[in-house]
Amino acid sequence: MSPLQQWLTMAVFMVAAMALAWHWQRRHANAGIVDVVWALGMGGSALLIAATGQGAWVPRACLAVMAGVWSLRLASHVWRRVRQEEDGRYRALRERWHGHQGKFFGLFMFQAGLVMLFSLPFLAVGASPAQGLPVSLGLAVWLAALTGEGVADRQLDRFRDDPAHRGQTCRDGLWRYSRHPNYFFEWCHWFGYVALAWGSPLAWLSWLGPVLMYVFLRWISGIPFTEQQALRTRGDDYREYQRRTSAFFPWFPKS
Repeated sequence: MSPLQQWLTMAVFMVAAMALAWHWQRRHANAGIVDVVWALGMGGSALLIAATGQGAWVPRACLAVMAGVWSLRLASHVWRRVRQEEDGRYRALRERWHGHQGKFFGLFMFQAGLVMLFSLPFLAVGASPAQGLPVSLGLAVWLAALTGEGVADRQLDRFRDDPAHRGQTCRDGLWRYSRHPNYFFEWCHWFGYVALAWGSPLAWLSWLGPVLMYVFLRWISGIPFTEQQALRTRGDDYREYQRRTSAFFPWFPKS
């Protein structure tokens, strides 16, 4: 398949997948499923490109493993959080939109479009001739980032599971140095695909991963929505946390 054919195939698949997810949301009043399907869609896109790409088999195999494992870990983590209760961010949207299903459908289709946007770096890897050092570097970056994100998620889950911490802000482990260490390592993981795309005729597309992910996490759909919800539920405790703790890049707290 050519990169354009791969991309159009993914578009058809994601529109259908998000339409089904929207229908599930409508029945269960739980829009958190959109994040699960987004993560799985990213992994599915990577597997399609790895299987049908025209580049060397080594970077394509690494793409399948790296994006596949990352996708499944993220989807399972999100599913454990949303399967019983809708995420607070989406509950707030539901109240603001008065449950308007047309707007929710637009949200789900927007997320399908984001899969198409964030899968562009995978197209660069699918056409890559990379071997040796770039592949090793890509795997090392991916492993370090995935480990960091997993540690941050476990620390937060452990804190939230303790009823004594209700209404409090997690400052344990990595959360002492960044308000969003999970987002930071999520961003870092995209540099692994930049390394895998070394020498690709589409290498420039690989840089869209870290650039776009930083923009979305920092200013659009990540930190702003998460912190609005945190301020609603934790109030002054979270405001103090904001004052002392770096928003994204890990750093020592202010005294």
